[in-house]
Amino acid sequence: MIALIQRVSEASVEVDKQIVGKIDKGLLVLLGVEKDDDEAKAQRLVEKVTNYRVFSDAEGKMNLNVNQIGGSVLVVSQFTLPADTKKGTRAGFSRGAHPIEAERLYNYFSERCEGILPTERGRFAADMKVSLVNDGPVTFWLQV
Repeated sequence: MIALIQRVSEASVEVDKQIVGKIDKGLLVLLGVEKDDDEAKAQRLVEKVTNYRVFSDAEGKMNLNVNQIGGSVLVVSQFTLPADTKKGTRAGFSRGAHPIEAERLYNYFSERCEGILPTERGRFAADMKVSLVNDGPVTFWLQV
């Protein structure tokens, strides 16, 4: 399971010209689900995402996590993250989980985040328009 996290001052996701999720300061989480992912991996990734220190403390060092700064999370499904890009000029998607399993684990991940801090979501498998102001920019690839 992969989370590409971006520290944002604001982010939103739109489907059919309607905003379905929006946050102010926090993390935009692009979530990719791979074959063989399960609840245990999802839970480890939730813990990693919500505890990852990407926000500055009083001394300007990245020592604070999203919860410590009173931030929120916007979780967006991203089936292209597990893509195989090693050969050629077209990605292969065989490493990704089956859509039914991917949606189940996306929901599981999002629900676990909701139990920790304010969480918004995109819409699984929708054509989404994601807007963000990347603060820094600060972006990390987390994988379990």
